[in-house]
Amino acid sequence: MPRRESYSDTYTGEADKNIREILFGSEDSQYARLKRILLKVINNELTPRQKEIIMLYYFKDKDTTEIAVQLGVSPQAVSAARARARLRLFKVLRYYM
Repeated sequence: MPRRESYSDTYTGEADKNIREILFGSEDSQYARLKRILLKVINNELTPRQKEIIMLYYFKDKDTTEIAVQLGVSPQAVSAARARARLRLFKVLRYYM
């Protein structure tokens, strides 16, 4: 079965906005602390595949289709792994808040 070349990655919900705000927002003490925690969680709590997907999506600004092609998986697999990683990030961040 051939892979889909077109995939709509139009999900831009609150979760993505909140993570981007923590990573690239203001440098006040609260955001700096959350950013350090978030980066530690990415490095220590996620699987290698989830970590790679999160780094490509948030830091390299690649969309789901580009990540899927680079990793050799379907866009749906990338989206599911990113959703699981995002859920893990928020579970750990909730502990610190």
